[in-house]
Amino acid sequence: MRFLIGFIIVLSFPALEIYTLVKVYQAIGWWVIALLAVSALAGVMLIAEERLAFFARMIMAVQGGGSPIRALFESGRTMLAGGLLIFPGVISDVLAVLILLIPARLFGRKAQPPIPSDVIEGEFRREDQDRLGR
Repeated sequence: MRFLIGFIIVLSFPALEIYTLVKVYQAIGWWVIALLAVSALAGVMLIAEERLAFFARMIMAVQGGGSPIRALFESGRTMLAGGLLIFPGVISDVLAVLILLIPARLFGRKAQPPIPSDVIEGEFRREDQDRLGR
């Protein structure tokens, strides 16, 4: 039963997109084609930029002591939004913009407090005699 409901939802999404595109076309005319072209171009650019920034984001997360899962989530969120922008339709474009506008901090843990700047990290050892032999 769950499979059937999911199947119906997946099949109804393109039909809803087509219906919405026809209604938007009736409202604004041929500008809907420009809207689709600009959104598809934005989606391609978003995916291309994220593909280049993914490894840098992962390295920064690991070196900064953060979670690589969070960096992976942010990259996946951006890729999903890019894919939705490429998919032709007004509803998918609105979903993509909403995904991009929701801050990632709502889904993850709170950030760790910053380390105070007056802390100097290092190691030490105590020597019994002075090096100069005093």
